[in-house]
Parts: sequence; structure tokens; C-alpha cells
Amino acid sequence: MLVIPAIDLLGGRCVRLHQGDYAQVETYANDPVETARAFVRAGAQRIHIVDLDAAKNGLGVNRAIIGQVRRAVDAVLEVGGGIRTDRDVEELLAQGVDRLVVGTLLVRQPELFESWAQRFGAHFIAGIDALDGEVKVSGWEQGSSLSDLELARRCRDLGAVSLIYTNIARDGTLGGPDVERTLAVAEAAGLPVILSGGVASLDDVARLAAQNHPLLAGVITGKALYRGKLDLAEAVARHQKSYGGVW
Repeated sequence: MLVIPAIDLLGGRCVRLHQGDYAQVETYANDPVETARAFVRAGAQRIHIVDLDAAKNGLGVNRAIIGQVRRAVDAVLEVGGGIRTDRDVEELLAQGVDRLVVGTLLVRQPELFESWAQRFGAHFIAGIDALDGEVKVSGWEQGSSLSDLELARRCRDLGAVSLIYTNIARDGTLGGPDVERTLAVAEAAGLPVILSGGVASLDDVARLAAQNHPLLAGVITGKALYRGKLDLAEAVARHQKSYGGVW
């Protein structure tokens, strides 16, 4: 299981939202590149980046910063937020992004997601963000009438190499991760899954590592790092193990 630090970009700055609410924004750093470098120095092998501007309005205003991060660090970069067109995919892959996290389009145009996987290869992660079991889209502002387990079952056939599962009710709350639902989603998909949302402490990371589940590939943490509640270097040293395969 990898410990994966998160960088959420809004207007070029590192921020965190509370349960995806753009009205509840906390800014933690003005330099995403240096933030990424610090994560790698602490032992991160993978960094999760969310372009919140693109997720909300489709504007790729943070693409240049994402490119700067790519050139600055030797780590796997997974990027999500507003990936909706061929051009979005081509621009991010051209910058050297390793994995593209797709959520809204996965629900609304699954045939396009499938065509991307066939055309561009094993780069696509299915982003499943759910509240009370219902998948949410468009920056978590709209419902889908689709359950997280139902969507998970479709992802392998569509060409996803892995999933990121977020329980929106836990995101940005430091209230603890939803281990049970994440593992249910993993088993429904039969794919490696990264848990996101709610991680508050080293104890949470330890609890996830203790699951020793063959499909629990990683855990994303953001606010706990920025608030000093979780030491990334310590979490990596104690609990990180490389997860093999194309995921």
C-alpha cells in the first residue's frame, strides 16, 4: 500500500475543500512545486493532483503548474479534474502525467472513456466519488442516480487500470477513512483501489495497512498533512510497501 499525498489546485495554490464545497476553502501553500518536492523528499512515490478549477468549470488554468510539478519530481503523477475531451487527455499525457483520473465522463460518456483506454493505453483511473452510495459528478455538485458498486463493476471492462474511491462525507473532515465501503468497491471492480477521504492520523494509515487486502493499493491524504496531524515521512517509513503491476 502506497501513502499518496494530495495537491488540490485552485487558482494555482494548494487548497483543501470540506466535503467538496467550494465555499469552504482553506489555502495551505502558494507553491505547489515546492510542496511536491517536499512530499518526494519525505518518501512519496506517487502524488495525487486535483485540478479544482477544471473540475468546476472545465478551464485548464492549472495545466502549466502541473507541467512544472512533473518536471520537478521523480514520482508517479496522477491527475484528475475536468478531463472531458481528447485535447485534455493529449495535453496532460504530453506533459508526462502518468495516470489520468476520470469521474464525470466515466458516468456520462463511458463509451468515450473506453475509447481513450483503447487509443492511449493503460493510463486511466476510474474516479468514483460517492455520497450515501450514490455517485456524484461535476465537482460533486450533481447526482447520477448510479450506485458506487454498480459503477465499480463496469470499470474493468471499460479499460480502467485502477480506481480511486472517495466517500464524500469523509473528505476533508479528518473523520477517519471509510474502509468497509472502499473494500466493497474494490471487490466489486476486481481492480486495485486507492482510498481517499477522512485520513486524519498515523493510526488511520496503520489500520489500512493492517487490512493487508490484495486490492488496497494506496491511500490518499491531504488535510492531515497540511495541518501537521500526519507526518508523511513516518507514515511512509512504517507502512508503505510498493504495489506492483500496471495499476
